Amino acid sequence: MAVVNIEKQLKLDERYLRMATIWAENSYCTRRQVGALLVKDKMIISDGYNGTPSGFENVCEDENNKTKPYVLHAEANAITKVAKSNNSSEGATLYVTSSPCIECSKLIIQAGIKRVVFSEQYHMNDGVELLERAKVEVVKVDLYSNI
Repeated sequence: MAVVNIEKQLKLDERYLRMATIWAENSYCTRRQVGALLVKDKMIISDGYNGTPSGFENVCEDENNKTKPYVLHAEANAITKVAKSNNSSEGATLYVTSSPCIECSKLIIQAGIKRVVFSEQYHMNDGVELLERAKVEVVKVDLYSNI
């Protein structure tokens, strides 16, 4: 019986990650597009993608193709968006196309998110290590292993 639940959860994880991948296409960033979905009780309660704050120009990189320092990560956008709503991220799962950096991991912990599912490894692993230290379940899912 537990095997069926694990297989069902993996299928859900893959579906939500594919949706986060599509959501990343909303990003105006040219170097890297990242998408995130916050899911609680099988409902999407928030979403986000990397980009500039509301009201800023939709240009993420400077003239040297470096990411501008005020660009928000997808996770931060999803978490701050849910904070403005009547929803709570307590106990939610965050689906994000790239593993979280350390700054986003701090937000994830403080937001009460209990599970993070990602598909691509970020160039640093300190964010994942912090999440694991905080007892947040971290799952890497390879979306394209079954193709």
